[in-house]
Amino acid sequence: MLLVAAGLALTAGCSSAGTSENSSGHEPKSRSVQAVKSEIAKLSSTVRDTLRIKARATESGPYADRCESAGEESGKLYRVTHPWSAYGVGNEVLEQGMAHLREDLPRRGWKVVKVGEDGSRNKNMQILAVHLRTRSQAEITWLKGLDGHEALIEVDVYSRCFRSERGPDEE
Repeated sequence: MLLVAAGLALTAGCSSAGTSENSSGHEPKSRSVQAVKSEIAKLSSTVRDTLRIKARATESGPYADRCESAGEESGKLYRVTHPWSAYGVGNEVLEQGMAHLREDLPRRGWKVVKVGEDGSRNKNMQILAVHLRTRSQAEITWLKGLDGHEALIEVDVYSRCFRSERGPDEE
């Protein structure tokens, strides 16, 4: 995930590779953790709707975690992440879902910055996208199950780092 995040950082101006976003020119805005969780949940739902496949999905919600930072920002920068997976269908259906994402995410406000193999031995298909208004990011990987595991589409939608005086559990 580190290499993927670094690749997106170049496009979206965000860094989750362990450095402060200030070093990339992004000045984190002050935001409510709850507001960002709501925003990421809506964006994640848009990705799910765009798949347009009938599959089972893991039921997780967005959560906030600290962004690594230095100096006076230490402990005040957060990122909201919403990971989930679509599974329980064959690779033919998952392939259709990935095609829908490639075609329709740009119509829904996303810029697709990469479509291709994820670099793994299984050569899984991956889509990396940046939401143009919020600069939130999505990493979507079709794990074909060639290694004996169940085939699925793994989705991770996450925000840019933002400043909050209150911790993620204090709102």
